[in-house]
Amino acid sequence: MLEESYVTFEIGKAKHIALVAHDGKKKELVDWCDKNKDVLKSHFLCGTGTTARLISERTGLPVKGYNSGPLGGDQQIGAKIVEGQIDFMIFLWDPLEAQPHDPDVKALLRIAVVYDIPIANNLATADFMLNSKYMTEVYSRKVENFNKTIQDRVEKMK
Repeated sequence: MLEESYVTFEIGKAKHIALVAHDGKKKELVDWCDKNKDVLKSHFLCGTGTTARLISERTGLPVKGYNSGPLGGDQQIGAKIVEGQIDFMIFLWDPLEAQPHDPDVKALLRIAVVYDIPIANNLATADFMLNSKYMTEVYSRKVENFNKTIQDRVEKMK
């Protein structure tokens, strides 16, 4: 495994979807989930604090709730990405509002990119993702083998 530059992960037909929204974007995400609940009901949903609760109450969909973002929910979702338990994320962040937990937000977005997780940061992208052919089939994603990258860097330093 250390010789290979990439590691392949398989995303199954039933996706594990993280749903996250800042306060100014919660209504948009809840409305979007309600509009798309017939598709979302076939997948495992999770989200941060209030967002998860609001989606579940409005749509009737089961949504596993983590802590709110400022109380560690962003980090909990990031950990689930690292563990391979989240396949993609819809994260509606508010570009017009400063967030007190901005470092956590950046860390979550960074870890999603590191692990090649598709991310929708607006509803148009979420619509494209949800209506992609990959929503109903298995998808293999390639993630850089960072153990090899680090080993290669160490070797170059010698």
